[in-house]
Amino acid sequence: MQKGTYSLEDILSNLKIKTLNDMQEASVAANRQHSDVILLSATGSGKTLAFLLPVLERLDPANKKTQAMIVAPSRELALQIEKVFKLMGTGYKITATYGGHLRETEENNLVQPPAVIVGTPGRICDHIRRGNITTDTIETLVLDEFDKSLELGFQEEVSFIISSLPGVTKRILTSATEAVDIPDFVNLDNPQKLNFLPEDGTPQARLAYQQVLSPENDKVETLFRLICHLGNRSTIVFCNHREAVERTSTMLSEKGILNEFYHGAMEQRERDSALCKFRNGTVNVLVTTDLAARGLDIPNIRYIVHFHLPHTEDSWTHRNGRTARMEASGTAIVILAPDEKLMPYITETVDTIQLPEKAVLPEKPKWTTLFISAGKKDKVNKIDIVGFLTKKGMLKKEDVGLIEVKDFFSFVAIVKSKASNTLHIIKDERIKNKKVKIDVAK
Repeated sequence: MQKGTYSLEDILSNLKIKTLNDMQEASVAANRQHSDVILLSATGSGKTLAFLLPVLERLDPANKKTQAMIVAPSRELALQIEKVFKLMGTGYKITATYGGHLRETEENNLVQPPAVIVGTPGRICDHIRRGNITTDTIETLVLDEFDKSLELGFQEEVSFIISSLPGVTKRILTSATEAVDIPDFVNLDNPQKLNFLPEDGTPQARLAYQQVLSPENDKVETLFRLICHLGNRSTIVFCNHREAVERTSTMLSEKGILNEFYHGAMEQRERDSALCKFRNGTVNVLVTTDLAARGLDIPNIRYIVHFHLPHTEDSWTHRNGRTARMEASGTAIVILAPDEKLMPYITETVDTIQLPEKAVLPEKPKWTTLFISAGKKDKVNKIDIVGFLTKKGMLKKEDVGLIEVKDFFSFVAIVKSKASNTLHIIKDERIKNKKVKIDVAK
């Protein structure tokens, strides 16, 4: 695969991947031979690259208009796709559009049409209606996690998007489940279906299953004791409702468990902050709704705890797909109240955990997260932030952890024991001659 200034070897090198897996190779081959392809593959198997490579092969460097559109069901998934595409280092421009992001920023990014647009259905519709996207030049359409995008509530938007793209000659649909009928408005023409899902529909054996029996219907005390038992390992706790997420998070905090919560009603900056703290190790516990069951690329999640039983088998599969990704192992744990039973679709061996009588709080994380009121639009990057903290803040490089730079702000993990002194030293300093607000991230 050679086109313009990149090669497959360059792309894999940029992504720190040695070779494509079987599913990715099959996708590239099928997309060369068929106009429409449906790709079914387990969460965490590398579907993003499996459709980005075929998209890339169809891009014409001489065409300065938008040539491909990728529709994703969540902003996190859209951002993940944008990140992978940028890391591929092809020289083509990609722009992500999603709710909660300043529309004016996106409009500025669309003035010079990107080769690829990735976004959530509602925001893409908004830009199409405002005339911000040159729709007639788009020839490739990807519906990622199409089962989620086509659920009730997204149908109308996806239908409008497809009807607005008269020039589409190629469609790629991906999913981690087969449990959905594809509506006629998608206009698939004799699609080639690639099914790389496990034959029995269950994740790979490296995912272990356990249960904890709660003596009471209110399972918070059992959850607290379970987290103490698991120690300070990366853990996602799934609840079924936003209210339960906040209540559970608050009660864990009151018992001394540092955690963040995450759900769809939060402001974008709050969501970014919560995910960043979980990613960088400021907290090891994330309490969330099924919003976090898809699209979040957070490596090394060790435990998935089902505080509430999932409503559907799909939800069970996607929640568990956050752990045991690629070559890592993980454990899915169900907490059962006295009147609850395991779901009938769980056919795997489920071991019962006996929790110790005495709960000992896990060791506190060594990192804390700073918020910096400057980002990409202020021409601030990770190197600037490291330089600022080591020179002005007197930190060593090993005192600085994960850095995430957004459009208008940034997050950076630093060793917690040095945070107070660092904040005191840098309070009147400037980054790139710009006065910025720096504080512990809320």
